[in-house]
Amino acid sequence: MKLYYHPLSGHAHRARLLLSLLGIDAELIEVDLAARAHKSADFLKLNPFGQVPVLDDDGTIIADSNAILVYLAKKSAAKTWLPEDPKGAAAVQRWLSAAAGEIAYGPAAARLVTVFGARFDAAEVIARAHVVLQRIEAALDGGQWIAASHPTIADVALYSYIARAPEGNVDRSAYANVNAWLKRVEALPGFVAFQKTAVGIPELA
Repeated sequence: MKLYYHPLSGHAHRARLLLSLLGIDAELIEVDLAARAHKSADFLKLNPFGQVPVLDDDGTIIADSNAILVYLAKKSAAKTWLPEDPKGAAAVQRWLSAAAGEIAYGPAAARLVTVFGARFDAAEVIARAHVVLQRIEAALDGGQWIAASHPTIADVALYSYIARAPEGNVDRSAYANVNAWLKRVEALPGFVAFQKTAVGIPELA
């Protein structure tokens, strides 16, 4: 397998994290976003949306981070990452939607301001980040994992931008359940960290 990625992309980190958790040895191909390599003709053949990550599984091309998570979970012998039963699958899908929506427009957008200079209203996206963090904090009340009694791709999809939320000046100190959950993800065998930057506010120890 090949994974086209960028080390500062949380979307790309999701895919890289699940590959590592599953013990899949994939070739990592860094896409130079600063040079707009993701908008080149060759890359657009892989993903017409011009975004990382892209997974190339011996010619089968999967674009979009959440689609990659589903693909890898379905290929894995460990079926727990994406439950087969309707209720379990729906619970995971609900949080994949949150990762593509509320997370993208909250903590991910706040981080885009500080790391990449995106022209979002910082106060607005930070406020959105706290709304979704409050919802995740409540969802984790009394539970270890977000969608099941064990880790699933829902946890993988949410992890990266929440872990680096302080880089976007989003303070996680009020979210005890969220911070404990982050540590559980980080303790999983095969965990690989999301590259840090020096911007934002200090992370919790």
